[in-house]
Amino acid sequence: MRPSCLLIRRAYASSKAVCQQRRQLLTLAIETSCDDTSVALLEKHPNNSATLHFHEKITCDNREWEGVNPLSAHISHQETLSALVKQALQKLPVQRPAIAHIGNSLLVPTKYGTETRRKPDFIAVTRGPGMRSNLNTGLDTAKGLAVAWQIPLLGVNHMQAHALTPRLVSALEMDSTAGLNGDHSPAFPFLSLLVSGGHTMLVHSRDLCDHEILASSSDLAIGNLVDKAARDILPASTIKATSDVMYGRTLEKFAFPEEKPDYNYRPVFNNKGNFERLPTAYERSLGVPFVLKPYEMEYSFSGIGAEVRRWMDSKPDMDNVERQVIAREAMRVAFEHLASRVLLALSKDNVKDVKSLVVSGGVASNQYLKHILRQVLDARGFEQMALVFPPPKLCTDNAAMIAWTGIEMYEAGWRTNLDALAINRWSIDPRAEDGGILGCSSWAREEKVLL
Repeated sequence: MRPSCLLIRRAYASSKAVCQQRRQLLTLAIETSCDDTSVALLEKHPNNSATLHFHEKITCDNREWEGVNPLSAHISHQETLSALVKQALQKLPVQRPAIAHIGNSLLVPTKYGTETRRKPDFIAVTRGPGMRSNLNTGLDTAKGLAVAWQIPLLGVNHMQAHALTPRLVSALEMDSTAGLNGDHSPAFPFLSLLVSGGHTMLVHSRDLCDHEILASSSDLAIGNLVDKAARDILPASTIKATSDVMYGRTLEKFAFPEEKPDYNYRPVFNNKGNFERLPTAYERSLGVPFVLKPYEMEYSFSGIGAEVRRWMDSKPDMDNVERQVIAREAMRVAFEHLASRVLLALSKDNVKDVKSLVVSGGVASNQYLKHILRQVLDARGFEQMALVFPPPKLCTDNAAMIAWTGIEMYEAGWRTNLDALAINRWSIDPRAEDGGILGCSSWAREEKVLL
């Protein structure tokens, strides 16, 4: 049941009132929302810098199904998570003997014998959104560790973590020995373009727990579109040779095989400032989504996929040169569609104070997307808008972003009760029907924070 709007407003208002912690914070984090099993150990230092002591990920082999198989992913989590946690314990920082006691230390068996290591201050874990059974594997493990070590639990919203990933990157890049407290970048407010196989959202990130969804997909997520298009476009031999089911990455390499590709891209607008269908060297081309609704704050990618399929079906013996053209066109049209709603958002008065656009999620690792967004923004007078892309290894699902978001929420005073359940659908927008990040049950609040 959704909490009352009054309770949600009170919770959100109070989330700004807690002092930020300045002591060391160490967390062990777990991510199991889809088919990636990931564990991280992250430490935040008093000067706001951070150190990633451990970060590993094992991805379920879904090649047999050419996509994520929920049951296989669930089994993979159960087979691999405990081993990753065991590896992480080996990387816990050594505890200083002068302050070691049962409350802040763990005895960890190592190849050199038993050593006294620092106990994490809390456990962070993805609580949602995602596949419920997969989430439960991580959440149940996290609860067990929290009880065994007698430390707090913090359930993290996966999409909130994607939005905050650049702030993790800025903390990791800071000097941990510097005396001054650094500021995390980007500062709120900023725009977030969250693009993955399961989500496509343009978000106005105003604060830690206030992320207003400005536009989302009414059908396919963009990552789903790119993967489906890849399966249609790529030669069978290329599909067979892939080591995973990240077909979008393979499609990008197929479309731009050069080490330093020349994208040869400049945005073309009509006299109303909108994108239009562009001709190709062939009889066919790909249309622009929502051509009759160019000002609708919404995304739609299913039409692009349908046109790609029709083009491919028209030539069963198509050569690789034409396949490469279709690959480039499919990505261009999809990425321009993303950019079009960013431009619409930037025209609104309540977004004009934004100076950064964060692009995160698995599709954010696509360099052609980065190039198109920069070119479009520059062409429309937004040269000063900073484009923030996390490193590719932090664009896809990972426990490091869960650890960082856990730390930001922990410092704001939030804890998760042990009766918390996994949430397969969980908005990040407090205006949504479920109340957003703070709208779910099992949140606890600590008003007094150590400085």
